[in-house]
Amino acid sequence: MKDTGERGRRCSAKRSSATPDIATISNMAEPVTNAKFLRTIEWDMMDKRKFFPLSMLSSFSVRCALYPLTVIKTQLQVQFRNDIYKGMIDAGIKIYRAEGAPGLYRGFWISSVQIVSGVFYISTYEGVRHVLGQYGANQRVKSLAAGGCASLVGQTIIVPFDVISQHAMVLGMGAHGGKNGAVNPLGINFDKGSSRLRITHDIAREILRRDGVRGFYRGYTASLMAYVPNSAMWWAFYHLYQDELLKIVPPWVSHLFVQCVAGSFGGFTTTIITNPLDIVRARLQVQRLDSMSIAFRELWHEEHFHMFFKGLTARLVQSAAFSFSIILGYETIKRVSVNEQYRHMIKW
Repeated sequence: MKDTGERGRRCSAKRSSATPDIATISNMAEPVTNAKFLRTIEWDMMDKRKFFPLSMLSSFSVRCALYPLTVIKTQLQVQFRNDIYKGMIDAGIKIYRAEGAPGLYRGFWISSVQIVSGVFYISTYEGVRHVLGQYGANQRVKSLAAGGCASLVGQTIIVPFDVISQHAMVLGMGAHGGKNGAVNPLGINFDKGSSRLRITHDIAREILRRDGVRGFYRGYTASLMAYVPNSAMWWAFYHLYQDELLKIVPPWVSHLFVQCVAGSFGGFTTTIITNPLDIVRARLQVQRLDSMSIAFRELWHEEHFHMFFKGLTARLVQSAAFSFSIILGYETIKRVSVNEQYRHMIKW
C-alpha cells in the first residue's frame, strides 16, 4: 500500500510538472500589450534577403503615386511670386490642362534613381543606429545621428540626378500664361513632340558643356543644409511622437497606425522648420545662381517674410503623404522581414 501510494504521488508530480498551470496558459494566450511588444525592429533582427528587394519595391510604388506633388512643389518654389500659379491646386489643374498626366511626371524616370540611393540611405541609417546602440546611445540620439548620416550618403549619390530632374520639371513652365515667359534656364530646344528621353539627354549634355562635372553638384551644399537636418530631425521626431502617442492611445490601437501618424507629424514639423532652405536649394539648382547668399537675398527681395511659406502647403501635403506612405511600407516590410525568433514580439 505504501509502495502504491508513493507511485501515485510520483505520477501526480510528473503530471503537474508537465502540464502548465492556469496562469501560464493565460500568459501564453495573452495578446501583446504596449508594455511587451517591440517598439523598434533593429537591423540585426531582420532577414536582409527579404528586406532589401521589398524596400525598393515599396519606395518605387510610393514615388509613382506621389511624384506629381514633387513636380507641383518644385514649380511653386521656382516661380516669381504668384506669377504663374496661385497655389497647389491651381498649379495641379493648370499643369494637367496644358500637358495632361505626363506633365505631372516630368523628370520621373531620372528621379527614380533615388530608389538606388534609398538602399544606401536606409542601410546607413540602420547601420549607424546599430553601431551607436552598441555604445549605449538612447533611441532619440541614435535616430538623430543616423538620420543625418543617412542623408549625407543619400544626397551625395542623388544630387546629380536631382539637378537633371528638376530642370525637366520646370522646363517650359509659364509658357501658358506666365508674365515672364517660359522657364528655360539652359536654353534647351524642345517642343510638344520632344521625347522625355531626348529632353533629359539634352539637359545633361548642356549642364556638362557649361559647368563640367561640377554642374551636376550645383546646390550640393544647399541640399546638405536642407536635407541632412531635415532627415536627422524627422527620424528623431518620428520616435518622439511614436513614444508620446503610445502613452495616450488605448492598447487595442494598431502599432503600425501609430507609427504612420507619428511619421506624418514628424514630416509636418521638419517641413515647417526647413522650408526656406529647400526653396534656396531648388533655386540654386534650377536658376543657376552662384551662391546660397545670393539665393537668399533674391528670395528675400521677392518674397520678404512670405519666403517662409512659399510652396509650404504643397510641401506639407507632400511631406505628410510621403511620411505616412514611407512608414507604412517601411515598418510593414520590417515586420515581414523579421527573423522567426522575434515574431512573437511583433504587434501590428
